Amino acid sequence: QVELVESGGGLVQAGGSLRLSCAASGSIFRFNDMAWYRQAPGKQRELVARIFSSGSTYYAHSVKGRFTISRDNAKKMVYLQMNSLKPEDTAVYYCNLVEGLNRYWGQGTQVTVSS
Repeated sequence: QVELVESGGGLVQAGGSLRLSCAASGSIFRFNDMAWYRQAPGKQRELVARIFSSGSTYYAHSVKGRFTISRDNAKKMVYLQMNSLKPEDTAVYYCNLVEGLNRYWGQGTQVTVSS
């Protein structure tokens, strides 16, 4: 049973930083592609960043240069370092794990950026 638990969300002023963490259990992990998604009120869930099992990364245009995704396979953790935060980054952030045809989600962590 795959389980993902996010942490690190909170309230921050524009221009500030936050680091989100996601702890994974129940999977081999090092073979899994991992990602962070976010969903703002009234909007669809969108991909923020992805890190492949190879270590390659992908970023949405809106966060490129400000956010950094990383992983620690030994600890089964994935991180999202968010710098230069903007009010439009306000959303619930979800950790995502891909295993074969299955996708798993955490419960989400709220990030609120005040102007």
